[in-house]
Amino acid sequence: MRPPATVLFDLDGTLIDSVELIIDSYHHTFQHHGLSPTSREELIDGIGTPLVTVFSRLTDNRVEIDRWIATYREFNLAHHDSRVRAFPGVVAMVQRIHRAGRRLGVVTSKNNAGARRGLSLIGIEELISVVVGADDVTRHKPDPEPVERALASLGCLAVDAVFIGDSHHDVASGKAAGVHTIAVCWGPITRDRLALAEPDHLCSSVEEVISALGL
Repeated sequence: MRPPATVLFDLDGTLIDSVELIIDSYHHTFQHHGLSPTSREELIDGIGTPLVTVFSRLTDNRVEIDRWIATYREFNLAHHDSRVRAFPGVVAMVQRIHRAGRRLGVVTSKNNAGARRGLSLIGIEELISVVVGADDVTRHKPDPEPVERALASLGCLAVDAVFIGDSHHDVASGKAAGVHTIAVCWGPITRDRLALAEPDHLCSSVEEVISALGL
């Protein structure tokens, strides 16, 4: 992979450590609405896809789904700032990529406002040129539309971009959009599961990511 002009990141599990808050938000929603709990493994597998996708596995009643999403978001936002933090070394990594003159974007299945809140919390929002959230697209990861939207916003060709994420959904979305892909192993998805998605690079540390980017 030649050094990319544009670097796109996933958010949860890639830049910010919010996994336990996400799991607890689901558990709170299940308990509040009297739903049978979903296994941790299933919830982790759904991270990287929108809430509507996860809850649609339980019902096709959109009114119910919207009620569950509202409950989830109320709990999640109430605890967000006290429980979310950047993964070790990630802020310095993003700053280094930015200093190298690369354009930066975030492509996430979280809503745009929530994503910006997380980026602001860890102090890198001003470095990000574009944020594409779940409410900015019609089709979601693993569909290529979110990555394609970010590329269009930045005026960037796919061949000049890389998408860095922690899930197989990120890898699939990036590959479908024609960009290079880097899967990072510090999130909740196992290295073996990520390897099955066949990213261009599989990185266990921020140093490996920097090396893969040719910086």
